[in-house]
Amino acid sequence: MTKRYPPINPKCPHFLHGGDYNPEQWLHMPEVLKEDLRLMKLAHCNAMSVGIFSWAALEPEEGRFTFDWLDRVMDDLANNGVFAVLATPSGARPAWMSQKYPEVLRVNADRTRILHGARHNHCYTSSVYREKTALINRKLAERYRNHPALLVWHISNEYGGQCHCALCQDAFRTWLKERYGSLEALNQAWWTAFWSHTYTDWSQIESPAPHGEWAIHGLNLDWKRFVTRQTTQFMKNEITPLRELTPNVPVTTNMMGTYSGLNYWKMAAELDVVSWDSYAPWHGVEEDWKLGSSVSFIHDIYRCLKGGRPFMLMESTPSNVNWQEVCKPKRPGMHRLSSLQAVAHGADTVQYFQWRKSRGSFEKFHGAVVDHVGHENTRVFHDVEEVGQILEKLDAVIGTTVHPEVAIIYDWENEWAIGDLQGLSRKRRDYGGTCVAQYRPFWSRGVPVDVISMDSDFASYRLLIAPILYMVRPGVAERIGKFVEKGGTFVATYWSGIVNESDLCFLGGFPGPLRKILGLWAEEIDVLHDGQTNVVIPVSKNGVGLTGRYKARELCDLIHAESAQVLAKYGLDFYKGRPALTVNEFGKGRAYYIASRNDDRFDDDFYEGLARGLGLKRVLGTRLPKGVTAQLRTDGKDEFVFLLNFQPAARRVNVGREGLSDMLTGKIVNGTVTLPAYGTLILRCPRAG
Repeated sequence: MTKRYPPINPKCPHFLHGGDYNPEQWLHMPEVLKEDLRLMKLAHCNAMSVGIFSWAALEPEEGRFTFDWLDRVMDDLANNGVFAVLATPSGARPAWMSQKYPEVLRVNADRTRILHGARHNHCYTSSVYREKTALINRKLAERYRNHPALLVWHISNEYGGQCHCALCQDAFRTWLKERYGSLEALNQAWWTAFWSHTYTDWSQIESPAPHGEWAIHGLNLDWKRFVTRQTTQFMKNEITPLRELTPNVPVTTNMMGTYSGLNYWKMAAELDVVSWDSYAPWHGVEEDWKLGSSVSFIHDIYRCLKGGRPFMLMESTPSNVNWQEVCKPKRPGMHRLSSLQAVAHGADTVQYFQWRKSRGSFEKFHGAVVDHVGHENTRVFHDVEEVGQILEKLDAVIGTTVHPEVAIIYDWENEWAIGDLQGLSRKRRDYGGTCVAQYRPFWSRGVPVDVISMDSDFASYRLLIAPILYMVRPGVAERIGKFVEKGGTFVATYWSGIVNESDLCFLGGFPGPLRKILGLWAEEIDVLHDGQTNVVIPVSKNGVGLTGRYKARELCDLIHAESAQVLAKYGLDFYKGRPALTVNEFGKGRAYYIASRNDDRFDDDFYEGLARGLGLKRVLGTRLPKGVTAQLRTDGKDEFVFLLNFQPAARRVNVGREGLSDMLTGKIVNGTVTLPAYGTLILRCPRAG
C-alpha cells in the first residue's frame, strides 16, 4: 500500500511557502525589516530562506563573528510564526578570505586562477576552505540548534563548476588510482593507445583542458565523475557539524533541474530531502503546454531522486527573472498554475527567489514577492498571496506520493557520454529533449511516470522506457533482461547500447548487451539534414494501433531484425523497406525498438497503443484536452487529483469519476468541468479500486 511520508520537519506539518530573504542588505533600514514581517503575514508565507550569501555579514574579519543581526532576524521570524530555512554561507566567501588564502580561489580549465568576485567559484578540494566552512557551519549550529525558527538546513547554494588547481589535480590522480588500481587498467579503459596518449606515470595525468588534453573520452567522463565526487565530499564536510549538533533538522541543497555539471543521482543520497530551482521561460517561443510537460518531467526526476519522497521547490519566480534572453512576466493564472504543478508532482513547498527585490547589483531586476515600490498593492504580490491561501488548505496532501506503472530512464552519465561523442550531428543529439518526447504522451493522458537512473530498481514498473541509452553500465542490461523476462515491457530507441561505462564501443554489433533482449542488429545510422525526412509505414496488424504514415527526421537507425518482429518499415531512400519499429518476445515480456526520431504523432499513437494494451491506469479514465494534464498524489487511502490547464484559453474536462470534491471549496464535482485559461482544480476522493 502507498505510504505517507512524514513532513519535511514535523515542527511544521504544512506546506512551506516563502522565499529567499536577505535582511543583511537592509540592516541600515530597520523600518524595511519591520515591514517585511507585516507583508509575510499578508502573503501567507511561513518559511524564509536566510543567510544564503551572508558570510561577510556573519564573519566580517577572520575569527570575528557577528551574529547579533541574525539573532534578531531569527527571533522576529519565530515571534511572527515564520520558520527559517537556514543556509550555510559557502556559496560566496568574504573578500578577506580570498586575499589571505588565495588557494580557495578556483582555477579555470585554462589554468588561470580567478580573482575574487561573483559566486560559486571556490575550490572544493582546498583544506582551508573546508576548514572555514566547517567552522562557520558549526558556529551556526551551536548558536541556533534550539531556536524555534530553525526548520531546515539549506547547504550552500546551487553547487556547480569545476576547479583545476594543483590540489584538485592531486586529488583526481588519487581518485583514479583507487578506481583503476594500475596505469595499465586506466590506459586500457581510456583507450590511450589512440594518438599515442598512453600514460607511463600517474603524474602525467591532468584534467581536461582547452589547450591540453580534451580528446580522451574516458578521461573527460572520469573527470566529471570526480567533480561530482569532490563536490559531494565538500557538501558532506559542510553537513557533518550540522548532523552532529542538530540531528533532527533535515538538510537539503538546491539543485538546478537537469544541470549537466553534476550527477544528482549521486549527490541526493547524502541529503534528507532534495530541492531544486525552477525557472521556466513561460509564454515564449515554445507553447506553454509543451514547456509544461518538460517542467513536469524535471519535477518527476526530483520526486524520484529520493525514491518517491516529496521534494522542495526551493526557488521559483513569482513573475520574471533577469537572466533569460527574454525576461517575460507570468501572465494572470500562471503563477498559481506553475506553483501547483510542482505540488502535483510531489513538492511539499513553494518557495521563491526572492522575497524583496534588491536595490542594487546583479539581481535588482529579478522578480520578487515585494517590488521596489515596497507595498502589497501589486499584481505579483496578490498572486503569491493567492498561492499561500491555497496551500493552507492542502495539509492532507503533505507527505503523499505516487507509485507509477511507467518509468523513463534519465541518466546523467549517459548524458555526459552523448555530449562528448564525435559524430552524428552535434545539434541533433538532444538527449533531454528525446526523453521528454517519450514522456509527453503519458503526461497528456494523465498517466503518472517515474523518471529514474539506469541503476534504479525496475521491478515495480510494468513499462520501462530508455531513450538513447547510449551508455550501458555493467549489470544494467542483465537487469533489463530480467525485467522483460518476468513480463515487463521495455522500449529502447535508436543509438542505444553503443558504449560501456568507460565510453568504449561494444564489439560484436550494436546494441551491444541489449542485442539479445531487443532481437536485432543495428548496422549503421543515417543522419538527415534540416528539411530532410523519411517515412515510417506501419505493417497491418502491428499490435500497437499505428495507422497511416509517420514522418522520421534527423536520425534513422538501419537495423536487421533477428528474433524481433517488424511492426513498421522505412518508406524512402536506399533503406526503404528496412525495419523502423520492432518488437521482440523475451521470456514473458516484450522489448520494442524505435529505430528513428519521429514526429510527435508517432510517439502519441505508439504510446497510446502500448498504454491501452497494457491497461495502464490513468488518473482520470477520460480523454484530456490538448494541453491539460491530470496528476495524482495519494496516501493509499485518499487520492488527490490535480487538473492543470497549460493553455491560454479555457478547456472543458470530463472528470469521469464520482465522489470527487473540490479541496478549495468543498463542492462535489461530477461530469464536465471548465478550467479557465491557465486554470487549476484540486480534487479529493477515496482511492480507486
